Amino acid sequence: MSFHGAVFIATSLDGFIARPDGSIDWLTERGEQAGDTGYDEFMTAIDTVVLGRSTYEKVLTFGFWPYEGKQVEVLSTTLDPDADERIIVHRTLDGLVQTLEDRGAKRVYADGGRVIQTFLRAGLLNELTITVVPVLLGQGIPLFGELDADVALTHNATRTLGAGLIQSDYTVRR
Repeated sequence: MSFHGAVFIATSLDGFIARPDGSIDWLTERGEQAGDTGYDEFMTAIDTVVLGRSTYEKVLTFGFWPYEGKQVEVLSTTLDPDADERIIVHRTLDGLVQTLEDRGAKRVYADGGRVIQTFLRAGLLNELTITVVPVLLGQGIPLFGELDADVALTHNATRTLGAGLIQSDYTVRR
């Protein structure tokens, strides 16, 4: 694999990235008080963004396109390939990876629960930045799902942000 796979995401304290209906109101309410999360700096080093369909559709509700200047790939078996000229739709992980390799992608931001889980299982992630929001949701869309084997991580750093958010950086050990 020639590209570097990265995750930058927030979860509730009990490990959910969204409510069961996909809502992230619990995050946006507190996120404004967090201060500098390092996201902008993270994004400057990214050349490609990979989203799942649900995350892509969530982004469309923001009222602006947050990935200007980035190559955006969507991994989906159902999204219309001509849905949006700003994205390329891939039906399979193998096809997506081949495109990333062919294009010479350097740093790939994997976003969305299913995409992150798929990338983890396939060994396509190198780093994780996870911000934990001090709220318990009780149910929702989990960040991590079932794995075929343990994924060993090296803890690099943890810092406290505003509003009690805690951010940790990990490297995936190979």
